[in-house]
Parts: sequence; C-alpha cells; structure tokens
Amino acid sequence: MKKRTRPTFRFAALALAGGLAVSGCSGSSNSGAGEGAAEGEIAISGSSTVEPISVRVGELFADSGGVLPSVEGPGTGDGFKKFCAGETDISDASRAIKDEEKAACEQAGVTYTELRIANDAITVLTNASNDSVQCLTFDDLYGLVGPESEGVKTWSEATAKGATSKLPDAPLEIFAPGTESGTYDSFYELAIKDIADERGVPEDAQIRPDYGGLANDNEIISGLQSVDSSFGWVGFAFAEEATGVREIEVDGGEGCVAPSAETVADGTYPLARPLFIYVNNEKLADNAALSDFVDFYLSDEGMAAVPEVGYVPLTDADLEATRTTWTQAKAGAAKS
Repeated sequence: MKKRTRPTFRFAALALAGGLAVSGCSGSSNSGAGEGAAEGEIAISGSSTVEPISVRVGELFADSGGVLPSVEGPGTGDGFKKFCAGETDISDASRAIKDEEKAACEQAGVTYTELRIANDAITVLTNASNDSVQCLTFDDLYGLVGPESEGVKTWSEATAKGATSKLPDAPLEIFAPGTESGTYDSFYELAIKDIADERGVPEDAQIRPDYGGLANDNEIISGLQSVDSSFGWVGFAFAEEATGVREIEVDGGEGCVAPSAETVADGTYPLARPLFIYVNNEKLADNAALSDFVDFYLSDEGMAAVPEVGYVPLTDADLEATRTTWTQAKAGAAKS
C-alpha cells in the first residue's frame, strides 16, 4: 500500500501576540496556587476531549487554594467562537486554531498564547460483537466516510469508493462527531484529506454529509453499542474507558497499529494528535487568578491530571517547550 505523508501538526507550543510567534528554552516545573492566591473568575470552553483534563486541573487548583474555573465542552469550533469574541479566558482545543478562527480573533483584537498540554489520538471503533473488521487502511477509511462516500450503506460498498481491504457485506451505520468538533477536523486531516487531494476532490470537501454528527463522545459510544455493525471514532481516552465497543487497528502505510499510550506517545499510531489550551493575553494581564491557574496547569501537579483522566503525557522536551512559551507570554503580558 502506498505510504502517505501524515499532515504536520504544530506540536511545538506557540505564543501568538500581534501575529508574532515566541519561542525559548527555559521554564519551571513546579507552581501552585498556595497561600495568598489571587481572586477572580476563570471561564473555559471548547473541546469536549480536553474538557476532562481542564476539569480535573481546576479541581486540583481549587483544592490548593485557587478559584474553581467554570469549564464546558461544546466542541473546539464553538469554543473558539466564544474565545475570539472575548467571552472566555481559555479555549480548550483538540486541534490547532484554523486560519479563519485566527482572523476572527484578530478582527476582535484578541491575542492569545497556544500551549500544548497533552497527547491524544483518534480511536476507530465498531461494536464489540463485530469481529469481521480488525484493521483498516486510510483507503478503507476514505471509502467508508470520505467525501465521495455519500450513500454507501454497507461496509463492502466502500470498495467502489476506494477501500482496499475485504470488508463485510453488512449494514454500515455511522456514529461520529459533528462538524463543530475538533475530533471531526483532526480525523479528516489525518485520515481523509491526502486521499481527497489525490482524487481531485474540491478543497472544501469534508467527511460524507449523510450521517447525523453527534454532540459528544458519550453519545457516539452509546450509538456504537446499539448497532452490531456500527462504525465511528472518538478520542483515545473515551475509547479506553468504553465498554461494548472494539478498537480497530489502523494502517497508515507501515502496517496495522493499535492505539495505546506507547504508540500515541512515540507517534507510530497513525491517528495520534496533540491537545492544546489557548489563553487570552489581554485577560491574562488583567486577571491574576488566570495567570496562577495556568501556572498550576503546567506544573508537575497539574500535569499529573493528564494520565489520571486517561490521556498521554507530553515528553519532557515538549513540556519544557510549553513551559518556556508560557514564561515568555507572562513576561509579555507584564510589559503591556
């Protein structure tokens, strides 16, 4: 099978202010709210994938004497809408900010700092009883749910749309994220886009439109559990905790690989991805509690929440890069 180049995500954390990226090489490993913690309110919205991390970090921060943030998870896209309108302090994201979202923030005068906080992956799933599909290639994924697959009603019909594996002649019912989800966007970028480009599909094409996108991973899991020959995808952490479903290995061109903490961390699993938080720079300057919270988020104590809720921690080098970016962002806010 032809090996396709995976899209390059911006795995290094970036600090963006007035269109300028900041980089560096120093940072601290421990920080907490402690005594004399600043008072204030912290509003967080965005990815339902990142939400459990931010919720747990918020609980730990409050336990240490800080304020308890409000956290919601309507989806990465909806979170950026609120963030770029100045309605939130932090935007959780399961993908990097899009160009049109950058433009919306710029138009509203919102500058921000992008911080990578964990590793995750997209896990492809079917019902636990469906043992006829063990591994899918990117071509198979394209044939099942690519932009040319509208109307495909059985797994085997995906062959006519590009699938290369022998797939069962069984009904295909899809349970997957909606367009507001960063998991939807990441799946398209990682698994579908290169093939769509090769086949000359219009650039604005997306995943097949003839399924009802679901609002969160819990609804997707419930749907997959309800249909024997179901198909869908969710974030790695949700899949690890789910029952009644079965993970399908993915072949990105170098053989079938199952999602695991090890294959996500070393990048051998083809659908691995980074997770981010975005911090409003202006609110950072005006809200000491926000600064304290992000300090805590990136501390050893805060980062312990990542594996606790089922996600894959950053490497030491990536965490140091994130902390360095944050140190520079705080210095910039102090000067403004």
